[in-house]
Amino acid sequence: MKLTLKEMATILNAPIKNEADVTVTNTTFDSRKVKPGDLFIPLVADNDGHQYVDAAKNNGATVALWQADHKDVPTDLPVIIVSDTLAAYQQLASHYLAQVDPLVVAVSGSNGKTTTKDFIAAIGQTSYKTVKTPENFNNEIGVPQTILSMPTDTELLVIEIGMDHPGDLTFLSNLVKPDIALLTMIGEAHIEFFKTRARIADGKMEIITGLKENGHLVFNGDEPLLLERVGQHPHLLRDSFGLNSTNDLFASDIDMTPLQASFTTNQSTQRFIIPMTGRYNVTNALSAITVGHLLHISDEKIAQALVEAPITENRTEWLDGQFGGKILSDVYNSNPTAAKEVLHFFADTPTQGKRIAVLGDMLQLGEASPVLHASLIESLDPTKIAHVYLVGEEISPLEDALKPLYPAGTVKRYAINDADRLLKDLLADLTQDDEIMLKGSHGVHLENIVAQLKK
Repeated sequence: MKLTLKEMATILNAPIKNEADVTVTNTTFDSRKVKPGDLFIPLVADNDGHQYVDAAKNNGATVALWQADHKDVPTDLPVIIVSDTLAAYQQLASHYLAQVDPLVVAVSGSNGKTTTKDFIAAIGQTSYKTVKTPENFNNEIGVPQTILSMPTDTELLVIEIGMDHPGDLTFLSNLVKPDIALLTMIGEAHIEFFKTRARIADGKMEIITGLKENGHLVFNGDEPLLLERVGQHPHLLRDSFGLNSTNDLFASDIDMTPLQASFTTNQSTQRFIIPMTGRYNVTNALSAITVGHLLHISDEKIAQALVEAPITENRTEWLDGQFGGKILSDVYNSNPTAAKEVLHFFADTPTQGKRIAVLGDMLQLGEASPVLHASLIESLDPTKIAHVYLVGEEISPLEDALKPLYPAGTVKRYAINDADRLLKDLLADLTQDDEIMLKGSHGVHLENIVAQLKK
């Protein structure tokens, strides 16, 4: 990014206070991360960013936005006065995106967004100057940050966009204006706000709102809810992927080990290998391969990119445990569909010892929470997964469902703030021949347990 103070004020149609001849090279809304040349965005939330403008200036901020309804405008720092700092941030991002004009791939879905984004970016980098969303900065704040951080020579932007409420994807799709929009799957994430999976599917289809003319929708054709909704747009350019042979691209000859998966597809003899396992990750890879084809990248390059793809941590990640055995960490987030997929995979992994599952609360399930938590019993077989440790209050219906099936003492539940006792009990239970998997919503913070268990 490179914009002068005057250019930004013109874009925002906003007045300047303390005008100076300065240029901005990056943006941030965290005063602790400010570097010289940064534009500081004081977002108005429970912790109002305006109180940190002085700290941002001391850390080297060149310019700040200032919301007009706030008093005491700084006198020792150039500021642009706007009616809403977040809206101005988004407006700057929209302008800069149009200025750089990369190809844009927007990725959304209830699960697999970040892994799919990582796969697509790895593929894109074989042929394009590529930028991807860092971590999971996929909301109304993270998306403009990603856009404004890309270099001016960016050719491909792979951007993850998420939703919590109806209308979120309409806004973000119109902001990023994708050339390719991708939907990974429909799960139960955020069902608290949408009430049904059908409404979640409606929300995900909002991703086509900002799709450019002649843009493509890439979607999971194994999901009936998506098939139905895509069918309502007969003129939409679309490509489906999945494990079923009815898709445009589907996998065959799938082979899985605890550390990787390999497969071929119906469209070539090329064998693809991904550095993670599980059929759901094969599906994620298929979506990325479809995007690669739309970007005119050869299967040979795609295959090389996939096998070397850097994957964001805590997503179906095998780690060495300090106890001598293996840890399957998938603790970034959780919902019933994703948890069942991981449990099914884990139940069939080879081990000389026992398998132990640690499952945390799945948040934002609303009124359906008790039934959906209890439904995980479908994927828990005491002959395959010997011990189940549960964390949180929401998951208590699963405890009630499991106890009649499991031997006494093999199902235990802990409060979220009782991590020390959980860790102590796990270390007492685990041997060097055992495997342990951990899965839960981010708010349960099972990543802290993973950090203590691994070498």
